[in-house]
Formats: sequence, C-alpha cells, structure tokens
Amino acid sequence: MRHEILTWEDVDKIIDILMPRLQSIGPFDVMVMITRGGVIPGGLLAEALNIQSLLTAAVDFPATEEAGLMAWPIFLQFPDDELLLGRNVLIVDDVWGSGRTSTSVRGRVEAASATAFTCVLHYNPYRSLFSNAKPDFYGEATDAYIIYPWEIDRGPRGLGFEEPSPAPDLS
Repeated sequence: MRHEILTWEDVDKIIDILMPRLQSIGPFDVMVMITRGGVIPGGLLAEALNIQSLLTAAVDFPATEEAGLMAWPIFLQFPDDELLLGRNVLIVDDVWGSGRTSTSVRGRVEAASATAFTCVLHYNPYRSLFSNAKPDFYGEATDAYIIYPWEIDRGPRGLGFEEPSPAPDLS
C-alpha cells in the first residue's frame, strides 16, 4: 500500500479546501470529534468555523474472526442525546477508510434527532464498505495510507522507518 506523509502545510491546504464547502452549509451548532483521529482536525475546523460546542465519540469494532468487518460498533464514549437534539452537527474524523466509524456515529447522531454532516480530511473510496455512502465533506480522495504530521512524533518505528542514530557529541 502506498503511504503519503503530510506536512502541517498540507493539512492547512486541506482545511482551506474544506472551509468554503462547510461554510455554505453551516453554521453548525455542535461538533462531534471521533477519537482519536478526529481530535486534531476537529480542533482546527472548530477554530476556523467558530464552533463552541465540542463533543467526542469513541467507537470500537471488536475484532472477531466470525464478525470480520461486519462487527457491531461499541460506543465507548458518546454525547448525551440532549446535547444533540434538534441541532446541526458536524462529525469530524481524519480518514474515511472503511467508513464504519463515521457511518456509525452519524446513525447515532441522527437517532438523537439531530441533522448530521460527516467531514474527513481524506476519503478512500477504494476501501469504503459502503457503495451508496461517502462523507458529506472531504478534503481529498486518495488510495494511500495517510500519515499526518501529528503522527510523525510518535516515532518512526511504527511507520517502518529506521530510528536515526543520535548526533555525535562535538564538545
């Protein structure tokens, strides 16, 4: 699988692409950021869109051999329905890969009688499990595995790169 490493400047460009599209639908009353991937993009978009009410949703899909990709979601954390009722809600994540997480959160937000819009920085239509669903807003479509600048600081081992040697002591 092809990997693409983004810089903060790349992320800024994607936010700039998304802003006019989001502003044409907004204003949004509430943002639900999907943990962990949606926290940083959500913060950037909340600041740019002046969204004051920020909530989080944490979703897990238990990995079992029988269920495979069809596992039912477990919501580890989700806002109370009263916080969503009757509101325009922007749901933010970093990537729409299979689409399971965003569609699960969207369904739960809509079940709380809110109007839901999904937004991701990257949409991978080749991995999506949903032929008739995609994010309402996305910055770029891609077939690559995206590595964001906030993920680089976790260390190169997880990305398959060599750990750099320490600089020699020149004193």
